[in-house]
Amino acid sequence: MRYLCLVYIDPTLAEAAGEAEWAAIDRDSLAFNESLRRSGQYLASNALADPKTAKTVRIRNGERSWTNGPFAETKEYLGGFCLIEARNLAEAMEIAGRSEIARMGSIEVRETAGF
Repeated sequence: MRYLCLVYIDPTLAEAAGEAEWAAIDRDSLAFNESLRRSGQYLASNALADPKTAKTVRIRNGERSWTNGPFAETKEYLGGFCLIEARNLAEAMEIAGRSEIARMGSIEVRETAGF
């Protein structure tokens, strides 16, 4: 089964982290992805640009509108994702729990809907 691990960043933690801590997280994240690649569980991952660069589209009553920023104001913002292969939710959660980026916020794990 495929699981999407959504990485949410707490801006307070992110801003407090120094350059060395971010460098360590980047290094650990690349190593984590490589270990998933070797195990055959890695499908894709990517960081996202700052939410200030986001645009949100809505269609209501046939009218399309755009707004700046993410859909909703939240404490944490979506900072990236990792798409993985796992036997079940428990394994997907165990995999996500090994990611060092969780120190900067949280990781939401969701099974993808097959089409």
